[in-house]
Amino acid sequence: MSRVEPLRRPARLAPGARVAVVAPSGPVPEERLRAGLDVLRGWGLDPVVAPHVLDRHGEFDYLAGADADRAADLQSAWCDPAVDAVVCARGGYGVQRMVDLLDWAAMRAAGPKVFVGFSDITALHEAFAVRLGLVTLHGPMAAGVDFVKNARAQDHLRATLLAPETVRTIRSDGTALVPGRARGVTLGGCLSLLAADLGTPHARPSARGGLLCLEDVGEETYRLDRYLTQLLRAGWLDGVSGLLLGSWAQCEPYDGVRALLADRLGGLGVPVAEQFGFGHCDDALTVPFGVAAELDADAGTLTLEEPALT
Repeated sequence: MSRVEPLRRPARLAPGARVAVVAPSGPVPEERLRAGLDVLRGWGLDPVVAPHVLDRHGEFDYLAGADADRAADLQSAWCDPAVDAVVCARGGYGVQRMVDLLDWAAMRAAGPKVFVGFSDITALHEAFAVRLGLVTLHGPMAAGVDFVKNARAQDHLRATLLAPETVRTIRSDGTALVPGRARGVTLGGCLSLLAADLGTPHARPSARGGLLCLEDVGEETYRLDRYLTQLLRAGWLDGVSGLLLGSWAQCEPYDGVRALLADRLGGLGVPVAEQFGFGHCDDALTVPFGVAAELDADAGTLTLEEPALT
């Protein structure tokens, strides 16, 4: 069975780099978008807003405009040679409705560039890995409240984009749910989206050989149980090298979530680091997906073999 392999790394950003902001998922609050654009400008970057970012779907208010328009924004930004990075405005829901509308051959021909997002964007992280073979960044989004109001989240993303060699070791404040060290290639994202992605054309067949990052938001424990059990039953976790568990914001009290995580993941026999500080949380760290790394669950560190970006 195939293993998760390291992916091609895009180039780091430099002052003046053009960053396109797109909305593949839910509707974007205009005030937060303005604040996020100001942060990016403060880093010396040149953010441009895709045409449909502030759209609202005529029938379903949880979508940022029509599926075809959201897909067109992402594809146009990616295929624009003047654009160096594409940053999502927010998550929510909607990627799974638009991801099949993208012209992956055209996007592959456009070459590598930086892609940033998390939450619902998990489905795009998987698609970019499978279709483009490209490292992506699981990190804060331009109109996210966790980004516009949080200095550590901003600083870590900025360092990853502009000086990635300075954040080759990602340090958490967490502990080991299962102790030990493991090597593998990073992947993952939002647990519910990974479960929903199983069997689709843009999902990899398994996490074998990977350092799997998992987090979620607003889920009852029995639903987290269902997602994890689905991944286990599908064999998707067979051969995984190690796990990093991020935030479980707005879920039930962590003692109960922790017990579930230990129950479902402890039997895999691999190191598991908990409360690693990525996902739907304050001070969210940026984690690159597709990079070979070593996890030290006891120390709460993820050390990348090379910087996330070239």
